[in-house]
Amino acid sequence: MDSPAPPPPRLDHYRRWLHEQRGLDFADYAALWRWSVADLSTFWRSIWDYFDIASPTPPGAVLADARMPGAQWFPGTQVSYTAQVLRHGAACHAAGCPAIVWADEAMFERGELAELSWPELARQVGALALALRAMGVRRGDRVAVVLPNAPQTVVALLACAGIGAIWSLAAPDMGPVAILDRFSQIEPVALVTCDGYPHGGRWHDRRDVMSQVLAGLPSVRQAIHWTRRAAPGAGGATPKADPTPHADPTPLADPLQRPQHDLATLLAGSDAGFEPEWVPFDHPLWIVYSSGTTGLPKPIVHGQGGIVIEALKGGVLLNDLGPSATQGDRVFWNSSTTWIVWNGHVNALLGGTTVCLYEGNASGRLVDAQGNRLAPDWSVLWRFAAATRSSYFGAGSAFFAASEKAGVRPSDCGDLSALRAVGATGSPLNAESFEWLWRELPRPGGEPVWLSVISGGTDVAAAFVGGVRGLPMVAGQMQAPCLGIDAQSWSEPDAAGRGRPLVDEVGELVIVQPMPSMPLYFWNDPDGRRYHDSYYDMYPGVWRHGDWIRFLPDGQSIIYGRSDATINRQGVRMGTAELYRAVEALPEVMDSLVVDLEYLGRPSWMALFVVLREGLVLDAALTERTRRVIREALSPRHVPDEVFQVPAIPRTMSGKKMELPVKKLLLGAAADSVLKRDAMANADSVGWFVELARRRAAAPA
Repeated sequence: MDSPAPPPPRLDHYRRWLHEQRGLDFADYAALWRWSVADLSTFWRSIWDYFDIASPTPPGAVLADARMPGAQWFPGTQVSYTAQVLRHGAACHAAGCPAIVWADEAMFERGELAELSWPELARQVGALALALRAMGVRRGDRVAVVLPNAPQTVVALLACAGIGAIWSLAAPDMGPVAILDRFSQIEPVALVTCDGYPHGGRWHDRRDVMSQVLAGLPSVRQAIHWTRRAAPGAGGATPKADPTPHADPTPLADPLQRPQHDLATLLAGSDAGFEPEWVPFDHPLWIVYSSGTTGLPKPIVHGQGGIVIEALKGGVLLNDLGPSATQGDRVFWNSSTTWIVWNGHVNALLGGTTVCLYEGNASGRLVDAQGNRLAPDWSVLWRFAAATRSSYFGAGSAFFAASEKAGVRPSDCGDLSALRAVGATGSPLNAESFEWLWRELPRPGGEPVWLSVISGGTDVAAAFVGGVRGLPMVAGQMQAPCLGIDAQSWSEPDAAGRGRPLVDEVGELVIVQPMPSMPLYFWNDPDGRRYHDSYYDMYPGVWRHGDWIRFLPDGQSIIYGRSDATINRQGVRMGTAELYRAVEALPEVMDSLVVDLEYLGRPSWMALFVVLREGLVLDAALTERTRRVIREALSPRHVPDEVFQVPAIPRTMSGKKMELPVKKLLLGAAADSVLKRDAMANADSVGWFVELARRRAAAPA
């Protein structure tokens, strides 16, 4: 059936509010954006007032200190992430709108969807928050969580935030090395885990992994475990659809014999007397991780206030997601719980929007009941978007390219008439995917479906550039810089460290003024050196994000991928050091180097180069074992596309692996411009990589 005409953009309502309440008029989005970055304090105070953000101590100053790093936002105010979410409950429930719609892949295959109402969300949040307090978890304590994309995970986040604890999340498909590399840095006092997850038609038992994680975190005083299966070890069976308490919760092996609790039992408890705590604007909300090229993942701390105000601006005004009670919006972003997109998806609750969670493989069931391999089914997420009546469906750009190549016809996947926006991120969305989506998702009157393509980062839990409903759409491009974000493209720094703003040229993506959601600090970085070196080492006082971007004269932009050597697979960044630790633990491997090539118009390609012990040859068995080690220690998404045996890994005189120069070489740069042989410890290693670059350049795209 035809979809009803979409409501006017929420951005139009905000502009009318600015006229009526502030006497401000802007001819178009470009003028509004220029004002938003020219007068940061007035703009962000308008966002606070427009959304009526609750605080027992109203704001005075907005931006007390504009230094980067070290900006001070809304000093003296108090906020509550949890209270901001739950304030929408009464109106949305009265309108018949749930807080969460959810299915794992086994449920969805049976045609089942589960809903969590706003009152039940509030009750479970209160029950778990009180249970955490009873266990001794206090404001500022860290709670480490290894859970899938399920309502229980959302409840746990809100419960932690509601008592001022600091949340940190990893996906259950990650290996114990990758999980402990993250959580061991923050010394959590509580750990929340699950016994497994369904993916690709199989049940993946993770009890041994969770036991290893618990054993590796001696700071943990209390463990909470979600037992999803009544009969552990039952082959490829799938978990029950209804996540109610099981009669026999499964404890984890723990040599320290710490108290363990059943998550489902805690969620069934009483919430009597619970009220979310008010905390300072810059009180930590969560710790997320963005891996660099060396060392452990960076533990990034974001504040409650910065996330609340940025998420409301981005989700409601730019993603055009209104409260379900009045606009009926439902948002579905397909994401792993390791990806910052999961946090952004859940942030939609801050504006009263229903969130739709799908837990499972984006390409469907890959094995049948007997374990035989099946062809991928790329229609699953489209069918879920239709079944949940999602108005906004987002996924990694690679998903849409895969859907097209698999011959998926979204119009054959169910009633998508409620869908008025498609979001894409994680890597550049190429022009062919734009055209395919416009062909496959026709709207009434011939208007193309709105494609809201965004680029941001884990580091700020926000978008820098993205979609703006109502602006022109051009295949392969993003529509505009986001409000309040002074995003620019800069040239390489001169001798004084200054960059030159570029227009219609590819340069480094920089942010030249502070954002409320920028990191408060890195955990366990007392002098701020690691934080500074991560973003401010190239341009003093200016945030360099590590992306290549071109801003066109009309304000649209194109992202060309990472300018550093971080692995970015399906939107989840992983530091190369983490992969090296896994690969080089193999007795056959003497040295290794990995590069992840992202570029517009071609598939992402990740290659691993290994130096083997004398006399060994990289055969099929060793290649598969290498892939398995990476899959088990890190995650399936970080398995390389190809593995090569090489004579040597290029290194500097100081012994550093030359990841970025090799990456630039394979992207087409001249060898002499990126590999300074006289500054290398082994200049003769370059020839092999030069020949590979030549072969790749000659191959058809």
